[in-house]
Amino acid sequence: MAGLLIFGAVAVPAIAAEQTLTAPSQEDMRLYDIANAPQAQRIEQDIRTLVDFGTRHTMSDTQSDTQGIGAARRWIEAEFKRISKECGGCLEVVTVANTVEGKRIAKPTEVVNVIAIQRGNTDPKRVVMMSGDIDSRVTDVLDATSISPGANDNASGVAGAIEAARVLSKYQFNGTIVYAALSGEEQGLYGGNILADYAKAQDWQVQAVLNNDMIGNIAGINGVINNSSVRVFSEGVRFAETAEEAKARYFSGGENDSASRNLARKIKSLADQYMTNLDVMLVYRLDRFGRGGHHLPFNQAGLPAVRIMETNEHYDRQHQDIRVENGIAYGDVIEGVDFEFNAKLTALNAISLAAQAWAPAPPSKVSIEGQVSPSTTLSWQKSSDETVVGYRVYWRSTTAPEWTHSRYVGKVDTFTLDNLVIDNYLFGVASVAANGNVSPVVFPGATGAFFK
Repeated sequence: MAGLLIFGAVAVPAIAAEQTLTAPSQEDMRLYDIANAPQAQRIEQDIRTLVDFGTRHTMSDTQSDTQGIGAARRWIEAEFKRISKECGGCLEVVTVANTVEGKRIAKPTEVVNVIAIQRGNTDPKRVVMMSGDIDSRVTDVLDATSISPGANDNASGVAGAIEAARVLSKYQFNGTIVYAALSGEEQGLYGGNILADYAKAQDWQVQAVLNNDMIGNIAGINGVINNSSVRVFSEGVRFAETAEEAKARYFSGGENDSASRNLARKIKSLADQYMTNLDVMLVYRLDRFGRGGHHLPFNQAGLPAVRIMETNEHYDRQHQDIRVENGIAYGDVIEGVDFEFNAKLTALNAISLAAQAWAPAPPSKVSIEGQVSPSTTLSWQKSSDETVVGYRVYWRSTTAPEWTHSRYVGKVDTFTLDNLVIDNYLFGVASVAANGNVSPVVFPGATGAFFK
């Protein structure tokens, strides 16, 4: 047996000379270019255009060419088509709609999503997605006529998705990227439910949904002004977990290792590598306390999804009638948006989409064994994807928030970490491509699986 190398408190198996493997670089230089590509000026123009539609309430005017949500979504559709024309038709632009009625929608109303699909060359069914919300609101959620600019909530997210499409349409990818402008968020997350159903009907393997809801504000209600941090929210235990899966997780662990949570960790690792002056705060919670967003419908459908948003919210600028009261200005107006910051968070999305679309799919059927043993063995299904050149196994202390140790193990379907006791650590596996990109880490069993 090979000897042990000691790094901190973790024992790492040494590799015998005849077993030495050369791991691909974990760096893709193209991602540095993508991180610098989003332009604040273009984002500002898009936000101003959306704000000029007056109100984008779900039940607002759909016939006017200048006011209301109908005009807004037709402009978004036209902009996606213009981007597609510039890349030789690389985007398929479609609307996905359904008629809904509910507590916050007083009459049957058509909820329309606008999406642009950039098909992958070798793995087109595997999808990574960036979304923002078209609709806006004032204090009364049923008020469909008062002016609600929705500059930060959520023209900032829609403008980010459009700008990401401009940037990434210049490249070709293995997996498919979807840029989505969703509707009906303020009335009950209808757009997300509609698109989740559509993804299922299209037989998409949804690997990641990046829900961007408010990515343009840097001044918080608490007085903090900060343009260098971002929050990523993720569910810990899968919403769609079955009772049988919950029982297995109860005894084997994984409360902090859903696919969504490891997707969030992947986003942070990419920011740390490819971006400067941006700290990703991983918030181990589905969303802000007692609140929700458009990633939830995807989580409910069993799909990996996270919320990306500014760190410092200003509640006077959310869901408010435009007014001045006791010297305080209320309303989600364009003066509350920092366009450079908006571009920075758009860049975070762009590198996250690109890195995952260039990487292979996360491993499937990951399992683990090592009970009452000095060693731990991970197994997985070897992929037939020719872009997979090997796999990397990961481990960390049970109290560590992020993966701390990893080892490239080659193109195998099982690997034993000698003298690393299963009881004391958490483990996972990721797929590796020759181009330097690595999939998100997959925790063993149904707890951490990306695809069902």
